[in-house]
Amino acid sequence: MSKARVLVVDDEPSIRELLSILLEQEGYDVETADSVAQGIERMTASRFELVICDLKLPDGSGLEVLREGRRLEVADRFIIITAHTTPQHALEALRAGAAEYLSKPFDVEDLKAIVAKQLQAGSGTSEEQAVPEFIGSSATINKILAMVPRLAGSPSTVLITGESGTGKELLARALHTRSPRVNGPFLTVNCGALPEGLLESELFGHVRGAFTGAVRDHPGLFAQAQGGTVFLDEVGELTPSIQVKLLRVLQEHRVRHVGGTTEIAVDVRVIAATNRDLEADVASGRFREDLFYRLNVLHIHLPPLRQRKEDIPELARFFTKRICDRLGVPPKRLTADALRVLQAHPWPGNVRELENIMERTLALEPSTMVTSGSLPESLSTSRHDEVLEQGTLPEEGIDLEEHLNGVRRMLMRQALARTEGQQKRAAQLLRMSYRAFRYHAAKLGITSEEE
Repeated sequence: MSKARVLVVDDEPSIRELLSILLEQEGYDVETADSVAQGIERMTASRFELVICDLKLPDGSGLEVLREGRRLEVADRFIIITAHTTPQHALEALRAGAAEYLSKPFDVEDLKAIVAKQLQAGSGTSEEQAVPEFIGSSATINKILAMVPRLAGSPSTVLITGESGTGKELLARALHTRSPRVNGPFLTVNCGALPEGLLESELFGHVRGAFTGAVRDHPGLFAQAQGGTVFLDEVGELTPSIQVKLLRVLQEHRVRHVGGTTEIAVDVRVIAATNRDLEADVASGRFREDLFYRLNVLHIHLPPLRQRKEDIPELARFFTKRICDRLGVPPKRLTADALRVLQAHPWPGNVRELENIMERTLALEPSTMVTSGSLPESLSTSRHDEVLEQGTLPEEGIDLEEHLNGVRRMLMRQALARTEGQQKRAAQLLRMSYRAFRYHAAKLGITSEEE
């Protein structure tokens, strides 16, 4: 088996020498660099499984090395080290994709353990091992991201609350991948999607013959997730009897299979999520108070998208790039007015709805420009109606030509729908010549059955 390759980037010769000796003794193949430029040069010439990089370098920031390495896909994982630790620096490094952020002076044994953990984690597939991140730079999201490293390192249960579609499972995965349990399983179950009997078996397991259809033993999620994390989505939907059994698991760290007579010890961390108001459910007697307090040791609330509208442009651009890559189509650009329409929408389905809208829009948009008229009429109409009803220029201004094109596209599509795709009849409805209708249809990327 070939040695894992590690690059150390630091402007202090003593640090480079110390890490080289230390890591070579651990059996790794080590190269060093003393600057941003030299670090990028080393990565360009050869691939590394791990890069350990100082934050402050003579010719720039170590984050430049990180970002370039990720862009070129020539390094799997990064550890940022610095003598100038601040919460903002740590947050910036983690948001940029660093797997760890360490302060100088560091403990040698701690560093060895961290390097071993990161190299082992990096040996899996990139899809499985990628650290999921929240897209956005609002104060709310920054505050949540700053909490992730601290909460990830704790063994305590976490309760994530928020509306559907806000990213509760994404956050749970982020906590798992940054935790000491990163090499263990991350198993999920939607507590509201299964009937009580099936959910009980799924969580706690069963022995053969415990009920009709139990033809073989089933270990259950808690037993299968030994050393890892169990994510209980929609935990507020649990029935009273399963609430009692879950409480016992959290208190005793032991599980008894359905139909079994013995208990087995389980070593798992529980992260739960709900869109319900559990405190109100406790007050009404619907949810056990003792279970609530067991789950709510650490708490994160994810706000709805309408309360962090400043993150919508960044999210929309992120989804645009990812979806275009997946669809195998040329990159598309979102215009300013399209972004204003997206920001004006209340997004009852939150981030999940936004992703769905962007995929639908990009699949249908033939040009490389996504305008307000490219968006579904349910979004565009509200924006155009707002301007038309008020009869005044919005405070933030508007791209008049793009707005008019959006109105034109919306009405032309409606006319085509009403005439079952017949352009001549659609042109008549809009008091346009057939030639003008065809010109604007081609310009705006509008297709019809006639074509």
